[in-house]
Amino acid sequence: MSTLKADTIQSTGGGAATLTKQSAAKVWLNLNGTGTIAVRDSFNVSGVSDGGTGEYVTSFTSSFDDANYSHSHTNITNDGQFGFTTNTEFAQAAGSILQRNGYWSGVSGENGSSGDSLYFYIQEHGDLA
Repeated sequence: MSTLKADTIQSTGGGAATLTKQSAAKVWLNLNGTGTIAVRDSFNVSGVSDGGTGEYVTSFTSSFDDANYSHSHTNITNDGQFGFTTNTEFAQAAGSILQRNGYWSGVSGENGSSGDSLYFYIQEHGDLA
């Protein structure tokens, strides 16, 4: 039996090795979505754009092999309330995802309308291209 021990694994080009056909999250994001949006930390995210109130487009550094990857997210308001993604503003592509976040009726005085998220987290699972 052989044992492989390594501190760093690089691609043949000298950069970070790309995970493919693995179960680990291929994308994750921790975003402050209020005011001027700011990425707190991320993995495999090339950028996030602000599309308006509660709307964020996250672009991936390495795309998935198709748009059928598994997406999950959590978003939390300034006052600690959990939100949801509105069905009319959700677009999942191999290289990016668009979401518009809203809040339940009565939360923060809103009635299911869009709202910015103080804490916006996403996780994506699937096969990279």
